[in-house]
Amino acid sequence: MTDTTEHVSATGAPAPAEPVTPVAGPRRRDVLHFALRNRKVVGGTVVILAFLVLGLVAPFFTDHGPNEYVGPPSSPPSADFWFGTTTFGQDVFLQFANGIRSTFVVGLLGGGLAGLIGMTIGFVAGYRGGLVDELLNMLTNIVLVLPALAVLIILHAYVGITSVPMQALFIGLFSWPWVARAVRAQTFSLRSREFVDLARLSGMRPLAVIRREIAPNMSSYLFMTFILLFGGAVLMAATLDFIGLGPTDVVSLGLMMNSAVHWSALHLGLWWWFVPPGAAITAIVGALYVMNVGLDEVFNPKLREM
Repeated sequence: MTDTTEHVSATGAPAPAEPVTPVAGPRRRDVLHFALRNRKVVGGTVVILAFLVLGLVAPFFTDHGPNEYVGPPSSPPSADFWFGTTTFGQDVFLQFANGIRSTFVVGLLGGGLAGLIGMTIGFVAGYRGGLVDELLNMLTNIVLVLPALAVLIILHAYVGITSVPMQALFIGLFSWPWVARAVRAQTFSLRSREFVDLARLSGMRPLAVIRREIAPNMSSYLFMTFILLFGGAVLMAATLDFIGLGPTDVVSLGLMMNSAVHWSALHLGLWWWFVPPGAAITAIVGALYVMNVGLDEVFNPKLREM
């Protein structure tokens, strides 16, 4: 039987309920057809792509840096400065565009690393079982009960988070346990299927069995898991930046909100300084989770909209 227990990520978001068999040939076309008809998938994808294009393209159309003093201090949004300026005359829109780029980098690297670690441990533990499963499951439980935010704060105090890749590394190292448990449960169920037994009897090595037989049967599940990890990494990075524990050599959305609070933007009425980054984080993470729900409806025929 397939384990349909709902798993919860470190950010409190439910993981996908169950894996779906791989899509190939006509089935891939069917999935694409239903994905294009699903409003959640289309809407979430449009929002993510819009922010991604903005973050990649906008900085190339300016001749000054995001932290340069280029305009009158505390200027409201205008034709010259779309999102106004800070109390130091910095272009808020340019900071916003650069912050989006940093947000996507953290999401991709942090979510990708967490997914790689969690899926590797989950596949190996679920397929091998026995002592290997017990040891890996014990490691997973140890990391799972650690308060990730508190650990990251301690690491910052002793090591320091000096760059976006280092921040993504720390986030990824403490975001994988729920993925490992979910993948382990599904792998444990799939390893007793007939096609896995046939592959094993044919002399295929364990890693090849996992890569060629088990993982493809969980491809859609793994993809949705990465979406959740991406959103979780974005939220964690924004939290660290907001409390002043992120890298200071780049502009990020969380650091923009930190600077706005530090320089009393709320009391001064400079809403254009802190509203855009907060709204962007909410929109990006919300779009990812909405897209995840839509993909669950697409991959699961029972939930699919006809």
